[in-house]
Amino acid sequence: MQINVNTDRTIQKHQGLDEHVETVIQGSIGRFGEQVTRVDVHLSDDNKEKHADGGNSCMMEARVSGYQPIVVHEHATELHQSIKNAGGKLARALDSALGRLADKNKHVSVAAVATDLDGDIDPLSDKHLTDS
Repeated sequence: MQINVNTDRTIQKHQGLDEHVETVIQGSIGRFGEQVTRVDVHLSDDNKEKHADGGNSCMMEARVSGYQPIVVHEHATELHQSIKNAGGKLARALDSALGRLADKNKHVSVAAVATDLDGDIDPLSDKHLTDS
């Protein structure tokens, strides 16, 4: 999985920040392995000029093979907290999206199985066992 960290002019990019982002992403979505090909992370401080709290923003976009990109946004007072929270959101979004994709691929028509009184329908394919 390739991880790209991007910052705007309000965030100072350094090696420790890159390592923190990689650690959070690997911990959150590492289990998806080869399904996620790339994660783009965009960091900014929307309120840096105003010296206000809560403006640290983290946007993560995961590229999944065979699926549309999945994007999450998070704001927090601390940059590290927004990264951690976004990692959790991304994990939940991937669980949901990839779960739907798996369900779609393994879909069994309940109606076909329920009405199959003579047992000639394969529940894994919804096809009649007598069909060639």
